[in-house]
This record gives sequence, structure tokens and C-alpha cells, in this order.
Amino acid sequence: MLYRRMPIEVESPEQIGYDSIRNNLSESSYTDARFGMIPGVPVAGSPSMPGGVAVPGGVPISGGVPVPGGAAVPSDLPLDQLLLCYGDHIGHEGLRQLIVEGMVLTKDNVLLTMGAAGALYIIATTLLEKDDELVVVRPNYSTNLETPRAIGAKLQYIDLVFEEKFELDIEKVKAAITPRTKYISVTHPHNPTGACLSDEQLRQLAALAEAHDCWLLVDETYRDMVFGAQLPLAATYSPKVISVSSLSKSYGLPGLRTGWVVTQDRPLLEAFLAAKEQIHICGPVLEEELAFRYFQKKDVYFPGIRDDIRRKFDIVKNWMAKQDVFEWVEPKGGAVCFPRLRRPDSVDLDQFYKILLEKYSTYVGPGHWFEMPRHYMRIGFGWPAPEALQEGLDALIKSSREACR
Repeated sequence: MLYRRMPIEVESPEQIGYDSIRNNLSESSYTDARFGMIPGVPVAGSPSMPGGVAVPGGVPISGGVPVPGGAAVPSDLPLDQLLLCYGDHIGHEGLRQLIVEGMVLTKDNVLLTMGAAGALYIIATTLLEKDDELVVVRPNYSTNLETPRAIGAKLQYIDLVFEEKFELDIEKVKAAITPRTKYISVTHPHNPTGACLSDEQLRQLAALAEAHDCWLLVDETYRDMVFGAQLPLAATYSPKVISVSSLSKSYGLPGLRTGWVVTQDRPLLEAFLAAKEQIHICGPVLEEELAFRYFQKKDVYFPGIRDDIRRKFDIVKNWMAKQDVFEWVEPKGGAVCFPRLRRPDSVDLDQFYKILLEKYSTYVGPGHWFEMPRHYMRIGFGWPAPEALQEGLDALIKSSREACR
């Protein structure tokens, strides 16, 4: 689909810079409110009320004038002073810089999106037309499959196989590429299996994209959760690589709906921005400010998350070792695994899932969520408390026995 940036968005006050406009007569809405004006929001410092009451730094509460730089309020001011205006269309400047901090990339290589799902939708609808092709691993997160199908694109599947430890076969990827291939879609770590790519595999995939003048999309939502050494951000491997991630999986902040696209190719990022502007103009400034403040302290918060994931992973690993009903490919990262029943013909699967939920109040992601047989299931070990995780794992054994044919 050919997205073009619209003059009304390119030339909007928030893109020109509110601080450069004294008398803004272009807006189509009422004066922007502050977060603290919403009933029930705690107010720190100056009272949040209309009428031009000043907050620290001389920023007015009413009048539609946020501070320069794309942020609606400096991070050292109380959150209740956040102006709920249209934000920078490409996204919160400070957050974009933190996402690529310490890398060869800059904030200008980053576009904030409504979660990774929003990023994947933007990418698919920007790069694909009807009858175009993409090479995509399967099983996969549904958006990577359904959006291209809705467009009318042809999907060339690279099926990951249990007996091959869900390893990606680069030669199969190479064989699937045709002149109509627009991009290759992979994930690292993989959802739902937890399989990881190697540095060499990413280099080979990037080289394939360059050789065939197509793109490589790497969904890296679980990148911070690898159990071994972390690879560089995928977008740093080549200008033909697009990296996608979010706050949802690794940080436990899905309600902020904050994701991002990273690419070295500026014209491509501009096309993605055009798509974003046509879909929802910009991201919510409150969520982006919260995400920014979290990222400022990520080094404080995230080690505890990582330790908790490893403890929970050990619970699953110990459980797998003590039973013979299920088998798995041990994941190398992420917060999920994808085991299967060893003897599926001996279990009534409909009854198994029914008993599991109705009797033991336990829920897993059945294989058909990922276009796989139903005796496979995704177990998310990152979300539940350790006690609930152990109880749920034990319920899987009980349900399989009670559903025996």
C-alpha cells in the first residue's frame, strides 16, 4: 500500500513546534487539558486548574503550549502537569533516544507505535500489495500472518519443526525467496517456542535481504529476555533490516501500548510514519511519557524481572524433568515454551482442555492459536506467580490423565 504523508500532518503545529507559534488559530479542538485536571488524578505541587495557572518552570496549564522538544512536560516536573495534546508524530524524543542508547543508531532511526502489533500492521500494509510475497516462519504471532493475508499477499511458510529443535533453516529461507518477495519475517527469541537465532544466522538473513533487494523483519519483542549472550539490535546488521519491539512482553507493561520500529533506512521510516499518521496520527502522550520514565530507570527495574523469569523457568524445567506426559524443546529465551503431548492419540483433546479450564481453572494457549496441532500448547511461565505456575503445571498432568481415551 502506498502511504503518503498528508500536509495537514506534516505541517501540524506539533510537528512545526508549538514553541514557535505565538497565536495558534489552526487547531480544531478545545484547549488541551493537563493530566491533573482529570478527576481522581493525584495532583502534586501547583493546583491543576484552568486559567493559565503556572507550574514550575513557567509552563502554563492552559493555552495549548507544551514545552519544546516534543515532550509535553519535562520529566522532572510532576506527572499531573502533563499536557494531553497531540504529541510528536514520530514519538517521544527522549524515549526514542533511550531505545537506541549506546548503539550506532540515533533517535531518528526509531518510530514509536501502538505496541509491536501496531508496528507489524504498519510494516505489512506499507510493504505489501495484493499478490506480493513474503517469507514467514510458522508457528508465529498471528498479526505476522493475518495482516498479509488480509492484503491478499502470498505467504511462503518456513515451518519450524519440533524434531529439528525449532531451528530456522537458512537454506529453506533462501529457496523460498522469489522476485515478488517483499520481506522475510522472523522472530528472536521466537514466540511461541523460545528458540533463538544466532549471530551468524542473523548475518546470513541480512545478506539474503541485501542480495534479493527485499527487507528482513525481525520481531525482537523478547530480545531482553534471552538466557545467554544478547545479540546486537537486529537493525544494526544492515540497512535492509527492520527491528520491532515493545514494552509489552519483557517489561510487563502491555497496557501502555508502546512499541517501536527501528531501521537505518530513513525513507522507509518516513513511509512508516505516513502510515502511522493515517491510522492514528501520533501515540498517546501519557503512555509515552510513562514509558520514557520507566526506561530512564530500566537498569534499576529490569534485573529483578530477569531474575524472576529465570526462577520461573527453573520451575518449568524441573517439572518437565519429573514427568513423561509432555515433551519440549527447551527454550533459549523469552517467557514462553511450546511443549506437546507425547502420546496425543491417547488423550481426548477436547476433554483435556475442557477439564483443564473448568475443573482446574488453568489456561494455556492451544496449538491452533499458532496454526499447529492442538496437542501442542504454549505455556507462558513469565506471567503467573510461582505458586500458580506450579499448580497449573500439575493440573496439566491431572487433566491429561482424566482425558485419556
